[in-house]
Amino acid sequence: QLQLAESGGGLVHAGGSLRLSCAASVRTFSSYGMAWFRQAPGKEREFVARITSNGGFTYYADSVKGRFTIARANAKNTVYLQMNSLKPEDTAVYYCAEGYGSSSRTYNYWGQGTQVTVSS
Repeated sequence: QLQLAESGGGLVHAGGSLRLSCAASVRTFSSYGMAWFRQAPGKEREFVARITSNGGFTYYADSVKGRFTIARANAKNTVYLQMNSLKPEDTAVYYCAEGYGSSSRTYNYWGQGTQVTVSS
């Protein structure tokens, strides 16, 4: 069973940067499509970015395009989310997940989440 663990969240001022990491506990990590979602208080979980198993294709939500970058290091069983030019509206719990597409319904395994707080 795939287990995912996020890290790297924290408190940052608007305009700052953070890099989130998601470590997977499976040898076949390179076979999995991965994504980042986020959930703000009182809101539904929303798609942020996804990457194919070999890293050859990435896709972003319009709200983060040009500011966030998803990447993966299959040799380290890790997927990353580099977040630049952060805004207060980026404040949320960020989750990594295994699956495909842009809907949370097509993702099977989830991490526990890491809090990102952007102050104005």
